Amino acid sequence: MSTFTSEWQDWKARREADLAEPHGWLALVSLDWLTDAPREYPGIPGRWWQDADAAYVDPAGASLAHEGEPITGVRRFELVNSGAGTRVLAGDVEIEVARRSGYLIRVHDPKAEVLREFRGVPAYEPSPSWVLSGRFEPFEAPRPTTVGAVVEGLSHVYTAPGVVRFEYEGASHTLTAFNGKDGGLSILFTDGTSGVTTYAANRSLPVGAPAADGSVTLDFNRAVNLPCAFTDFATCPLPPAGNHLPFAVEAGEKTPYERR
Repeated sequence: MSTFTSEWQDWKARREADLAEPHGWLALVSLDWLTDAPREYPGIPGRWWQDADAAYVDPAGASLAHEGEPITGVRRFELVNSGAGTRVLAGDVEIEVARRSGYLIRVHDPKAEVLREFRGVPAYEPSPSWVLSGRFEPFEAPRPTTVGAVVEGLSHVYTAPGVVRFEYEGASHTLTAFNGKDGGLSILFTDGTSGVTTYAANRSLPVGAPAADGSVTLDFNRAVNLPCAFTDFATCPLPPAGNHLPFAVEAGEKTPYERR
């Protein structure tokens, strides 16, 4: 086995281990949108509501905790739109609070059926031919970019620092990039396989931090599904306008078993 293949298999094993975390994306069992009036939701302890700025919970006698501390009265959560959520613990489940225009709550249950039956993610065999060179071209100033979502009527706003240009089979292609981890980039895209062998709405390609001259490596073998490919309780963004590749990227993760 080549080093390239063994490194990809190690990466895939780590990726699937992350997905199988007991309170991860595969553990989602519900999604509810909060309203202005305090109310209870089926199977979720406490009373929940929102206003224009924040979400709130009144434990109403239930045993809840947040960041290691018991919640003894009304707790307020003001979050960044389209940003990270926060978790409230209730027994062996975690109630995620997130802001997606309005506020939502969703339950991560380690006993979830999707998590219990998870058997990995199907993927194309790795090939060095899908490791391409590109160049990051920053905008003069980062641009707020609004994209749609897999949930009808919902939108997300992300900051795009620039675009990535690369060539494939003699043609030039440009993809809008968002900020990724550790100074890197994240590219949402669709291609000729979308809705055929890969998830129709999107895939995500992580890209390492650009070199001093802007050069980047696009390893499509590591294109991954977003949570919405596995569960209906995710609100994933759609790719920005123009991020469709007019050829089949036969690399990376395929449509999950859960969607077949």
